[in-house]
Amino acid sequence: AYPSPLKRLRTWIMPLYDHVLMTEPLDGEQRAALGWNERQGLTDAGNQFHYFRMTADHRILWGGWDALYYRGGKVSPALEQNDASHGLLARQFFDTFPQLAGLRFTHRWAGPIDSTTRFTAAYGTALGGDLAYAAGHTGLGVGAARFSADVALDLLAGEPTSRTRYEIVRKRPFPIPPEPFRNPIVQFTRSRILSADDHEGRRGLWLRTLDRFGLGFNS
Repeated sequence: AYPSPLKRLRTWIMPLYDHVLMTEPLDGEQRAALGWNERQGLTDAGNQFHYFRMTADHRILWGGWDALYYRGGKVSPALEQNDASHGLLARQFFDTFPQLAGLRFTHRWAGPIDSTTRFTAAYGTALGGDLAYAAGHTGLGVGAARFSADVALDLLAGEPTSRTRYEIVRKRPFPIPPEPFRNPIVQFTRSRILSADDHEGRRGLWLRTLDRFGLGFNS
C-alpha cells in the first residue's frame, strides 16, 4: 500500500493505519437480538466513523475510528497491533451493541491505507505515457476501482474522454506538507476532529478552514 514506487506520488499520499476487530460467530439468539436480518454493510456518520459487516459464518467485522499517522510515514508489521486503538474499538462495539455483552473477539489487525488531502485518488501517467496510475483511494477503492481502471486506460490511450475531463482527474490533490511539519499538522487536525465529534459534529475554525480549501483528515 505504501510507499509508491513513483516518488512524485509521495507528495500527495500518506499512509494512515486503520484498525479492525472480528468477533466470534454469533448464535441464533444473538443474531435475533440484533435484528440485522438483511446483513447490510453499515457505517455510522461521525467524522471518526466505524464500518461493520456480517460475515458468512455470522461474525461481525468492526473497524474504523482511529486513523493513525506515524511520524515520517512509518510503515511496519509492528504497527499492525495497537492495544490502545483495538481496546477503544472493543469498548465502542459494546456501546453500539450492548445486547452482545460478553461476546469475544477472535482476531484483530491494522494496515495502512493511502490517503490524499481530498480523499479521492490522484491520476496521471509516467514513463513517457507508458504507465498510468490511480493512487490514494483512502479505503474507498472497492467503489472507485472500476472508474479508476477506466480512467487509467483512457490516459494510456491518450484520447480525451468524458472521464478524463473530470476535475478530480485533471487536478492533483493539494500537496501534503513534508516532515517535520506533516506530523504535527496531522495530529493537531486529528485532535480537532475528535473535539468536533465530542460536540455533536460542530466543526471549529481549523476544520472549517480546511473544508474551505477542500482538505481534510478522518477515518
